[in-house]
Amino acid sequence: MAFEEKMEVIQSIEQHVEQFIDEKMKTPEKSWQPTDFVPNAADDDFADQVRELQEGIAQVPDTVMVSLVGNMITEEALPSYQTFFNLLEGINEDRTVASPNAWARWSRLWTAEENRHGDLLNKYLYLSGRVDMREVEITIQRLIHNGIDLQTAADPYNGLIYTSFQERATKISHVNTGKIAFKSGDKLLGKICNTIAGEEALHEKAYKFFMSKVFESDPNGGLAAFVQMMKNKIVMPASLMDFGTEKKQYVNYTSITQKIGVYTSHDYANIIDHLVKFWGIDKLKGLSDEGNKAQDFLSSLSERYFKLAERLQETTEVQLIWLNKTKYSI
Repeated sequence: MAFEEKMEVIQSIEQHVEQFIDEKMKTPEKSWQPTDFVPNAADDDFADQVRELQEGIAQVPDTVMVSLVGNMITEEALPSYQTFFNLLEGINEDRTVASPNAWARWSRLWTAEENRHGDLLNKYLYLSGRVDMREVEITIQRLIHNGIDLQTAADPYNGLIYTSFQERATKISHVNTGKIAFKSGDKLLGKICNTIAGEEALHEKAYKFFMSKVFESDPNGGLAAFVQMMKNKIVMPASLMDFGTEKKQYVNYTSITQKIGVYTSHDYANIIDHLVKFWGIDKLKGLSDEGNKAQDFLSSLSERYFKLAERLQETTEVQLIWLNKTKYSI
């Protein structure tokens, strides 16, 4: 489909974006806030609350702490995410952050909710006493300084594919972290992770819904975007946290999430399988020759990734980062 026609599709979806905003998104006044979960310094028993928080998190394994920090750092890089979405072609034609159009409103609502996730986890980790917060803060600043390259080429179809995938991945990561925390005895952290995962699930629902409208209007274009993003491979938002340094924090972080089952190669394959089924890729009709090839490629893609996941060799030793200890052997 020609560029102008693709822009028409994106503009036609605005009404659905507006509807989703009106029906599903909450105002700041009606939303939860980080101080609803963590001790408030204004309370007379603040010290007791902090002590209770630290007693709960003391049972959480070091590897889970590293995973939690990595999740938090990813959430804290919000300036990059709103910029990314507003730079997609056809999304914010006004070129102003305060634009009243539906796509721009969505980008603000989405990232405003995500911002709370980073704030909550940051406060919780600070109060936990188990994290080298200065090193964490350096990593956050470096990540925002380096920016993100999600390999979407400013294409809105690619962007919607990416966010559909990434929001589901983030939801899975928070859900699994919460499960481990709860089993370790930290019920508060379990509640925090589940609350964040609930909003990630809502964001996932939004992006999958928006992209489903693309497939309805332009199945060939949607398939081409899906194939392109899968061939590029979905790059995690925090992948540039080490760029310009000799550190290997990102590799260590992802190795740990794989090792403890927070986010794994099997999850990656499962997300592909889920999206292919959710969008009914194998049922799309009236396709071009390229569209038929894309359909065949995508319909069997998750199977390939499941086989790759089975062959993946896991490391037995991982590097602990952002904590006081240096090594952890499993």
